[in-house]
Amino acid sequence: MARCTKEEALATRDRLLDAAELVFSEKGVSRTSLHDIAEAAGVSRGAIYWHFKNKADLFNAMMDRTTLPMEDALQQIGHDAGQDPLDELQRAILDAMRKIALDERTRRVFEVATLKVEYVDELLAVKARHLQCYVEGVSQMQRSLEEAAVRRATPLPMPPAVAAQGLHALVVGLIHTWLLAPTSFELVVVAEAAVCTYLVGLGLMSAQQVGHVQHALGHVGQL
Repeated sequence: MARCTKEEALATRDRLLDAAELVFSEKGVSRTSLHDIAEAAGVSRGAIYWHFKNKADLFNAMMDRTTLPMEDALQQIGHDAGQDPLDELQRAILDAMRKIALDERTRRVFEVATLKVEYVDELLAVKARHLQCYVEGVSQMQRSLEEAAVRRATPLPMPPAVAAQGLHALVVGLIHTWLLAPTSFELVVVAEAAVCTYLVGLGLMSAQQVGHVQHALGHVGQL
């Protein structure tokens, strides 16, 4: 049998990842077998093992192909000393929300990663990745909040680590809730209002600064 070309191998790998996204979304990760994915992709099970060691390896490759929006957005913070760290943090959070709300693939992968994966033995590597993303995300938020407090000469009313944990929980909670019922509220608008209110509570923003957010909420209707 003729050996496949590099381009053909890459095409097969992409087809497997496409199939994994759809089958994971439909059945959940733990209930999906490699045979299910191979069948959906129209290839042999052996083709999967050519590209991936196991289901966790395939899952993480799917995640790598579509970087989680929050992970990607937070990585863009802190590279320009001239930027206000609070502005950068807010922009990163809202950019992530927009990508989740508007990009179908991003939304599907994020839904699989947050709502349809169980940390059974074969997926412990997936849990390790989630923990790493969580730790890195909270750490970046903490750095941004600390730098914003220094810039404004405003001490935070709680330890920076606690403030960062609260903000992270707020953001992740909004995303999870929206994924359960995407038509229940406008993710970007509500996220901006919630994050601004949280920052006001930390003393990093004034109520007057969030007037435009209140105006936007007036057009959303009853939430």
